[in-house]
Amino acid sequence: MKLLLKRARIIDPSQNMDGTGDILISDGKIREIGEDLFSRGAEAEEILDCDGLVAAPGLVDLHVHLRDPGQTQKEDVFSGCRAAAAGGVTSLLAMPNTAPSMDSPERVEALLSKAKEADAAVYTAACITEGLRGERPTDLAALRKAGAIALSDDGRPVKNTACLLEALKRAPELGMIVTAHCEDQYLAEGGLLNEGEVSRFLGVKGIPNAAEDCGTARELAAAASVDAPIHICHVSTRGSVALIREAKARGVKVTAETCPHYLLLTEEALRKRDADYRMNPPLRSEADRQALLEGLKDGTIDAIATDHAPHTPEEKADFLTAPNGSIGMETSLAAALTALEGVLTVREVIEKMSASPARILGIPAGTLKPGENADLVLFDPERSWRVDEFALHGKSRNTPFKGMSLKGKVVLTLFRGRKVFDIR
Repeated sequence: MKLLLKRARIIDPSQNMDGTGDILISDGKIREIGEDLFSRGAEAEEILDCDGLVAAPGLVDLHVHLRDPGQTQKEDVFSGCRAAAAGGVTSLLAMPNTAPSMDSPERVEALLSKAKEADAAVYTAACITEGLRGERPTDLAALRKAGAIALSDDGRPVKNTACLLEALKRAPELGMIVTAHCEDQYLAEGGLLNEGEVSRFLGVKGIPNAAEDCGTARELAAAASVDAPIHICHVSTRGSVALIREAKARGVKVTAETCPHYLLLTEEALRKRDADYRMNPPLRSEADRQALLEGLKDGTIDAIATDHAPHTPEEKADFLTAPNGSIGMETSLAAALTALEGVLTVREVIEKMSASPARILGIPAGTLKPGENADLVLFDPERSWRVDEFALHGKSRNTPFKGMSLKGKVVLTLFRGRKVFDIR
């Protein structure tokens, strides 16, 4: 199919591009970009007037829990990618804490085979240790051969630091990246939300900033000791921002992500005793939120990811016993644009959500260069909309943005040139 997008504001940080123009797409590829491709209109099967809309590379979410295999009542590859498409996400990295965990080549191959029919490109991280128990290392080379592109024990830190060091040393030669969940579990044990004024008000045990900060310090020290790259997941504290900033300044090969919920919400949301606002790391203080904004602005934090973590309504019903996690792919762009208005430009937000995560993962994504895959999001940066959790496209409803008005609405997502979401 040949598709011509006319009069879009084309933002592609990978090409330092931000201006009005046209995009010609055919056979699943970006064929041509120009100020006015009127002469190519005769060969297009469809012409879309994109006046007032932004055309950008499809977003790359480098932190997603698809719950497949083993917990598909919460989400699966296909429902997760439908939610991704509705949020403009065309590539994603699935975390390995499935049931059973992604610690064998056979499971990696099965997931990637299944994902071939989905509405987004699915990549996967594999476990650093068997069963995510932090004790015995997995066969890293076999997992890479099966198709895994990253290594993580996400959901928990790698308990045995020797296993972490081995993964850090081996990952670069295998063409992989270690993504790290940073947490001192002794400090975090039993905590339900941030340790602070709200936890004291509710009379529940909190998780101190030190739990994340100590975990971040360990991962940075480990990576520095072997001069290896490391990616820090879901940064939520001002202490971690400072540690990462200092590590970058002295040459540690570290990248980092944060999530839209840490940019838009604080621990104050937990006063409602609603478990949809409980995640790990937890929503923190206003001081932490401000530090994250500054970290994005000065380049300390490289990417925005979602930590999309679906749970059923039944699981989330009890505030004290519910599992941690919230969904986020469908709202990620709008939540980021809303939170970062006046902090980052639209172009800078797109860079943090497309080109930068694609570089971190080393995948062919996050660009509109001619000849590359036609993975593209078209959105209205001025359109406000109310988040209705019952109108979302995944299986679960546990969004912390329910009822909120966000600015920036995805209207069309193309994956390999195919329309996978369209509300024009």
